[in-house]
Amino acid sequence: MSKDQAIGMLIFLACAVIAILYTVGLFLPIFEGFGFWIVAIPVFIGFIAILGIGAWIGWTMATTPPPKPIDDVATEKIEETTENK
Repeated sequence: MSKDQAIGMLIFLACAVIAILYTVGLFLPIFEGFGFWIVAIPVFIGFIAILGIGAWIGWTMATTPPPKPIDDVATEKIEETTENK
């Protein structure tokens, strides 16, 4: 088994164990008072993660300089071609 396959197997097993524990915790009556929090915490984490990705995309768009207009790029390519001949 390669290193990548071993890491993939660990990720798979971790996700499977967490899914089983989440399902058991959600539906077992001994965790009755925690049902709200068992749902609310992952929803909160997912919501914050989505907002973080959106903020990262916005920051990247705001701080990246705009590309050159296509006419300038085409003119540069034509000039390079004529200079090389």
